[in-house]
Amino acid sequence: MEKWRIIPFNRFNAFENMAIDEAIFKESQKGNMPPTLRFYSWERNTVSIGYFQNAKREVNLDYCNENAIDVVRRPTGGKAVLHENDLTYSLVASEKNENFSFDIMETYRVISECLIGGLRRIGIEAEMMAEGRPRPRTKETIDAYCFSVPSQYELLVNGRKICGSAQVRAKGTFLQHGSILIDIDPVNTCSAIMIDDCDTENGPERLMKSVTSIRENIGDGVTIEGLCKGISENFKKRLNVQLVAGEITPEEDSLKKLLLQNKYATDLWNLEGKWKNGN
Repeated sequence: MEKWRIIPFNRFNAFENMAIDEAIFKESQKGNMPPTLRFYSWERNTVSIGYFQNAKREVNLDYCNENAIDVVRRPTGGKAVLHENDLTYSLVASEKNENFSFDIMETYRVISECLIGGLRRIGIEAEMMAEGRPRPRTKETIDAYCFSVPSQYELLVNGRKICGSAQVRAKGTFLQHGSILIDIDPVNTCSAIMIDDCDTENGPERLMKSVTSIRENIGDGVTIEGLCKGISENFKKRLNVQLVAGEITPEEDSLKKLLLQNKYATDLWNLEGKWKNGN
């Protein structure tokens, strides 16, 4: 049975969270690390934006500054997410791992199956967005927001998105991380992310037509620890792996600190997508 490393749930600030994910990703590219599953949350409310997004156009930076909301750029693509009351997971593994694939969408599918089973363990019946059935963009769509339009193999509950994920690959290794909504404040979300919609009265109502949360479906009976346990148990069952609790290595910690200093703690990266090393 293959052994994976699992890094238990913890809270960090936005910049450290992304630096840790990238440090694990880059160290894993050297080929001497087991697959790593990590669960985390955010010390302060945070808008994370996709690698290619224009922060000044798609995030209400004034609102974020006034309301102590951090803004961080992810190493992965996709759209913006307000991390306010969610659980974030990340998984780093080799493309050659027998459980995964060189095909990006197939890897999404496998991970989504693990997440679905984990959610089922706490009483949430989710399903994957079916292949070939992308939801069309309409006047009801809020394009800047990750949860507005589900992509193939993302998770829906009664047709509304509960988990959004993004992935990056390099040197035979992938990093996928995603946000599972425990609860959502649609007014705060619209104000922080959808600049064009933050003055409209129907923005939050439109948002809630496409998004749902754990709390909306089953109330307050599930803790983050319980959610982490449910998902972990289903990864073990679905992929037939052993999860061994661990922490980041000294090499990962050193790289994390470097990435934090030169990249994730800088406006150059978070607002402009550039950093001191230029890559």
